[in-house]
Amino acid sequence: MMKLVELYIQEVMRRLPEKNREDIALELRSSIEDMLPEDYTEDDVKEVLSSLGDPAVLASNYQDRPMYLIGPRYYDLYIALLKIILPISAAITFIVLAVSSILDYSGESNPIGIFLSIAGNGVVEVIGTGMQVFFWLTITFIVLERTVSTDSQAPITIKGKEWTPDDLKDIPYIPKEKRVSKMEIFGGLIWTVIWSTCYFKASSILGLYEKGDNGGFTPIFEQDVLIGYWPLVVFLIAMELLLLFKKWKEGVWTWSLAIVNAGFQLIPVAAFMFMFRNMDLLNPEFPERIQTLFNDSFNFQWLYLTISVALLVSAVINSYDGFKKANK
Repeated sequence: MMKLVELYIQEVMRRLPEKNREDIALELRSSIEDMLPEDYTEDDVKEVLSSLGDPAVLASNYQDRPMYLIGPRYYDLYIALLKIILPISAAITFIVLAVSSILDYSGESNPIGIFLSIAGNGVVEVIGTGMQVFFWLTITFIVLERTVSTDSQAPITIKGKEWTPDDLKDIPYIPKEKRVSKMEIFGGLIWTVIWSTCYFKASSILGLYEKGDNGGFTPIFEQDVLIGYWPLVVFLIAMELLLLFKKWKEGVWTWSLAIVNAGFQLIPVAAFMFMFRNMDLLNPEFPERIQTLFNDSFNFQWLYLTISVALLVSAVINSYDGFKKANK
């Protein structure tokens, strides 16, 4: 019967630092003997050992160290920070990769291959960044869990303090349909960075690619003329970033946000119609090549009107969608 006691003590001791084992073993053995009746049986020993619990749990209590990586006190804070940091780090990683790839593009290869390369490498880089963020944030909270001693096990909020009913006052009720999703914000940011970078490299990226003996690359735009509109383009970039910031700050579709969104949707359409009425934007070789391929049947005026109408319809739909969400 005492063999069960010794085995139990052994299981506890092997989980403790060696310097503490002797004293704790004596204390634990004494406690078990005090809990046993004078004429104890094997069932009595099992009952006492059951009341003491799992040796691993008892050992962790002696060490004042949790048996989990991240306990309930820091778990909600840990998850909240992951949800904030992971998307931001992923977006920054993808943007840096996309911008560097586009700026390094020399125009010698098909841009479709470049964009596929950006997409493929972007996924790999984003996964790698996500793993790094997850690893270091987890390590930080593991260390925090084991170095900050407190008697309270109440969870810590994102504000760094324990929850109180007053915290409910700071949480507005937002229906799911009215929320501005983080994917919408980060997707818009990535799109703005990509198209604005392509603007400054348009003559190397945007053009007609042909295969065969007579194949080659014919740029669509005359880069010098296109760059002349840089103040307008910078204004459009700043406007899109301002809209994304307002969406992030508001976090919910309101009438004021819907009105701003509608204005910001229509302004780029007007800018496009203003810029592309100037036919000098086109590289002279591009219309000639297009007319050759289509036997002089291609109408650039028709293309301009088609793109303008498509952009206008898209802007109206996006504006309506904003007002629809704000009205829910």
